[in-house]
Amino acid sequence: MSRWQHIIPSGLVALAGIWICFISYTQQPAQAFLFPRLISTVFVALALWTFAKAVLGWSRAGDGISRRIIVNILPGLIVLLIYVFWAAKALGFYTASAIVFFTLLSIYDPNPHSEMRSWIKRIIITVGFVAVMYGLFAHVLSVFTPKEALFQ
Repeated sequence: MSRWQHIIPSGLVALAGIWICFISYTQQPAQAFLFPRLISTVFVALALWTFAKAVLGWSRAGDGISRRIIVNILPGLIVLLIYVFWAAKALGFYTASAIVFFTLLSIYDPNPHSEMRSWIKRIIITVGFVAVMYGLFAHVLSVFTPKEALFQ
């Protein structure tokens, strides 16, 4: 069973990578998708390499994914699926990213949820994260992002 616990997740990641890569190469304008093409190509190469290692039995990392880990990952996975398939386009890249980052930070942050100090810290970290993303994507890389629904 341990071998399948490596093959199935790495296969799913490889399929997701191929799908993302395909999308990045078929979207227009081509110049706007230059950065996603580069990243997705590297991602696919690494994902296929990991999948091949799993199939050949060369994976030496851990015993696979336990039920406990799956239960811990599931809330974040649900939030990310909502982000990828709906929120980024409906709300805009930066708005949706801020909401999702704050949500994930709130779910997985071990600091107590009953203290105001931890909420302020989460807000500051989220604002910093979005500011860095904006600076990187909009100014340094000049990457196209979905239009903002809330801040037009």
